[in-house]
Amino acid sequence: MQVSKEEILHIAKLADLNLQEDEVQKYRENLEEILNYANIVNNAPINGLEETISIDNECNVFRKDEVKQTSTLEELLQNAPDSQNGMFKIPKVIN
Repeated sequence: MQVSKEEILHIAKLADLNLQEDEVQKYRENLEEILNYANIVNNAPINGLEETISIDNECNVFRKDEVKQTSTLEELLQNAPDSQNGMFKIPKVIN
C-alpha cells in the first residue's frame, strides 16, 4: 500500500512529531511495510477455522486476596526523582 509524503506529515502532526526531511522517507517505508503486512494478515484464509480465545482450559483463575505488609510511603518515595504532597511528581506530558 502506497503512502504519500503528505500523509506521513499529517500523521506526524497528529502525533506531535517533528520529523526532519530525511526522516520522512524512512517513516513512509516503515508504514508501507506495516500496512502491507496487515493486508496479508487481513486476507489470510480463515474458512473452516474455529475461533480460539485461549489454549488454556482454565477460566477465571484468580488468586486469593491476601493482606500483605507493604513498604511505607517514605520508602516508596525515596527512589522518586521528585515528590510533592506524598505523591510522585512527574513532568507535564500534555501540551
